[in-house]
Amino acid sequence: MPTLQSRKKLTPFHKFTIVQRRILSFLIIGFLFVSLLNAGCNKLDTTDIGGDILPVVDNIHTFADTLPIITTQGVFSPDSTVVSRTEDHAIGFTNDPLFGTTTAGAYFQLKPPFFSYYLGNRGDTISYPFPAYGTGFDSVVLCLKYKGFYGDSSQPLQLDLMEVNDVNFRDQTNKPNPVTYKPSTGILLGTTTVQVAKLADTVHYFNNKDVSVNVIRIRIMGAAAAGWLDRLYRMDSVNFHAGTNAYYSDSTFRRLFNGLAVVPHPGGPGNQLLYVNLADPATRLEIHYRRKNNGTSVDTVFSSFILNSDYFGTPSFRSSNTANNIERVRPALPSGDQEIYLQTNPGTFANLKIPALSGLSNRIIHRAELIVEQIPDPASSIFKSPNFLYLDLKDSGSTNKWKPIYFDLNPAASYDPDYKNPFSYPYYPNNGIDNFYFGGYKRQKLDNFGNTIDYYNFNISKYVQDIVTNHRYNYDLRLFPAFSFSYPQYASTIINYGNSIAYGRVRVGGGNNANYKMKLRIVYSTL
Repeated sequence: MPTLQSRKKLTPFHKFTIVQRRILSFLIIGFLFVSLLNAGCNKLDTTDIGGDILPVVDNIHTFADTLPIITTQGVFSPDSTVVSRTEDHAIGFTNDPLFGTTTAGAYFQLKPPFFSYYLGNRGDTISYPFPAYGTGFDSVVLCLKYKGFYGDSSQPLQLDLMEVNDVNFRDQTNKPNPVTYKPSTGILLGTTTVQVAKLADTVHYFNNKDVSVNVIRIRIMGAAAAGWLDRLYRMDSVNFHAGTNAYYSDSTFRRLFNGLAVVPHPGGPGNQLLYVNLADPATRLEIHYRRKNNGTSVDTVFSSFILNSDYFGTPSFRSSNTANNIERVRPALPSGDQEIYLQTNPGTFANLKIPALSGLSNRIIHRAELIVEQIPDPASSIFKSPNFLYLDLKDSGSTNKWKPIYFDLNPAASYDPDYKNPFSYPYYPNNGIDNFYFGGYKRQKLDNFGNTIDYYNFNISKYVQDIVTNHRYNYDLRLFPAFSFSYPQYASTIINYGNSIAYGRVRVGGGNNANYKMKLRIVYSTL
């Protein structure tokens, strides 16, 4: 029968040594575990768009490559962009050291809210100049609802109020006017100098009841405007014959008042664009006057002309016409090989070619990301980059047709850029672009030299996968900061984008720029 081995008694020294060894073993195991975990985490590749986690680029199963891009500069000429009557209009002047000058003016018709129209009490005849007692006019003020600015807000901007004398403008209601359209103007009705910082101040009216905030106010006054004011006042009476009473109907009013224009004063101060909304109720022509109250006392009140829309289809009541003329005078732009100049409509664009996509073998595309980086320039602190860039495809075999990029605008939506079956799929996602997935929005980072720059990324992974797997045609691409765009071969629908008209410009690196190269980075696995 085997005997049990006797257990050796451990001294305190032996016990301490064993504890040390166990602690050291635990520390080594823990260190190795944390090291392996950190090594694995460091190999995880993340994307700037959507926060996706990509497979480990180990150069055994998963790889990363950068494909070169051939870039050339493009200019929309003529630019057919339309600013609708309800969108913010740009007014002002800028002088950009890189992109040249921009001059913008707003043209619009403000009309009585109903016809036949009268001021004060029905049957009153408001006299001008007003008498020492009784009813009479006080002043006429144009109010524009201020929505924002672009450029140097520290400088004042001088604006002129003009009468529109273009008969074509007065009669072209409900017509989309492109930014190239500029109605002719007549006499100067008033002028003002705007300080952006003071637009938030509250303006109190004479009646001590009404106030306005964030409103640009231009008073109609002066010798040149006297005739226009006299015409405005004298036509206020329902007793006038229908042929001469401006307030009898929409058609008679338009014959006597073609419209108004607000433009930057030639040679005046200013280096900014102001944005106003003509359809906002705060935009109006205020006619201040004194009105008899109960036949005895006199009140100081005002009536307003506004931007009208169709009034229940009444033939004698037509919508107000609007136009936002924007003129760009640019210096000669480079070819686009090293630098690309991108300017929001009326603007410029970049043509992109990626020949290497055509030669790629079939593989799993985990990520295909177009990277666009700003080249620093001192003026970018005043003239900001666009909030969004847009990317689409040049239709094959056509010099002037474009179409949406396949798949990646919104992966949750079914759409067909070729529009083969209009009854099944739209040519553009019905619920718009998923920018969190697709990208194209402005962000900031530090470049290799410590400069803070803006940059844009685009996720075109599904489109590239289709090229390498299904041999989709490798289209040229168009990159631009869109205010709006359309695909007229399919429909006349205007698709609005995230930038305000004429807001934003950026100089980005072209395909051969040494420090800010535009490129396509792909992460893929072989099959």
